Amino acid sequence: MNENIKELIAIGAAVAGHCQPCLTYHVGRAKELGVGEGEIREALEMGHKVERGAMAAMKNYAKEVMGESASSAPVCCGSTSDVDSKCSG
Repeated sequence: MNENIKELIAIGAAVAGHCQPCLTYHVGRAKELGVGEGEIREALEMGHKVERGAMAAMKNYAKEVMGESASSAPVCCGSTSDVDSKCSG
């Protein structure tokens, strides 16, 4: 895996993990490596998708823990529009 891909993954992980110093570092490093703004924005959006999927899954799990009926909607963070249209996040 090349360094550009590693930085894009780190950007998405920083967003999903709510790590502001990590995001600052990895966006800066990606720019230093010549990664385009469009690719960085895609990585940011993927991180937000993962974040939304995790939040939806936790909401469902909390309901289950409390003995309530959880949503039957799928929880995912896919990157295709077909999958995204089915996601609850």
